[in-house]
Amino acid sequence: MDFDIDEEQQLLRDTTREIFLRSYDSESLAAVKATKRGWSPDVWRRLADTGLLGLPFADEDGGMGAGPVEIGLVMTELGRRLAPEPVLDAVLLPGWLIADVGSEAQRRKILPEVSGGAVLLAFAHAESGTRWPSVEVLASAVREGDSWTVTGTKNPVPHGDCADAVVVSAALPDGGVGLFLIDTGAAGVTRRAYATHDGLRGAQIEFREAVAEPLGEGGDAVVAIRAAQVRAQAALCAEAVGAMEETLRLTTEYLRTRKQFGVPLATFQTLTQRAADMYVSLELARSMSLYATMSLADEVVDPVVASRAKLRIGRSARHIGQEAIQMHGGIGMTAEYAVGHYVSRLTAIEHTLGSSDDHLRVLVADVGGHEMVTVAG
Repeated sequence: MDFDIDEEQQLLRDTTREIFLRSYDSESLAAVKATKRGWSPDVWRRLADTGLLGLPFADEDGGMGAGPVEIGLVMTELGRRLAPEPVLDAVLLPGWLIADVGSEAQRRKILPEVSGGAVLLAFAHAESGTRWPSVEVLASAVREGDSWTVTGTKNPVPHGDCADAVVVSAALPDGGVGLFLIDTGAAGVTRRAYATHDGLRGAQIEFREAVAEPLGEGGDAVVAIRAAQVRAQAALCAEAVGAMEETLRLTTEYLRTRKQFGVPLATFQTLTQRAADMYVSLELARSMSLYATMSLADEVVDPVVASRAKLRIGRSARHIGQEAIQMHGGIGMTAEYAVGHYVSRLTAIEHTLGSSDDHLRVLVADVGGHEMVTVAG
């Protein structure tokens, strides 16, 4: 199998890298994150103008029809620069659900606007007291004639503070979990925005008999939700790889330039060995991220594959993050230096859509479905 990217994919990667490189240095990134929105509308327009926001959607839905490999390349570059734009939360995850479950009219109406950067979405699914991998929800949907309303509280809703519309999961009267579209400006919808520890934004959204439009023909959407989560986990893995690459680069650069006892830290063998171990963790993470991406490219949407990748990514991220902080010393924890922000983002990724412990439990439960390997005596 050829794991090299082709010329078009290289162009996509380089274009994405150039956008983020020109848009952000440490000072401008801090300034943007300090704003109420927490990300740059100008950068968002550039992403839309170059077609990056339309990557996952079919041509007939106003997108570019790109696959998981291309999406992974974009997410890696986003992670490399710690770009705060909500590509996953406002485009990919809710967009996948609309593309998979929505009617043709819904897709043709919403997805081109999302691709053009005019409409921001969010996926309102998580609730207090619930934990991945469960998809059961307390929010409920009620039907009255041809109309639906949704009541319940969703928290956290990543980047729900800026969403124009949300895809909401709610328990159906006859069982199962349905998906609904709700305008965030509609009656019965209230939002409480907040900043997360990694500098991004989230919201608690309360629905009180809010008028809702079922996605597609309605009905149980558990399979679609789980499939979208698998794709999102692969995207998070790719983002984490980009963040780990830059964390390792910052650490090795610090070891080469910082002096102690008159010599660079890189001359101390113990530190270089620890840096080499960080590189091994990065390569393990890169391989598992590629494994998850290539599985999706082969149309294998397997939660077990996603858990394998997410577990490895989480372990590598923790190792690389802890070592980076340790080898930088006190400066690694300061807000003015980049490495602490990378570690914070890696920590947030590790806890999104299942922590390492959660994924380990999934994999342990799956062991019983495999045949035992025996050695002939």
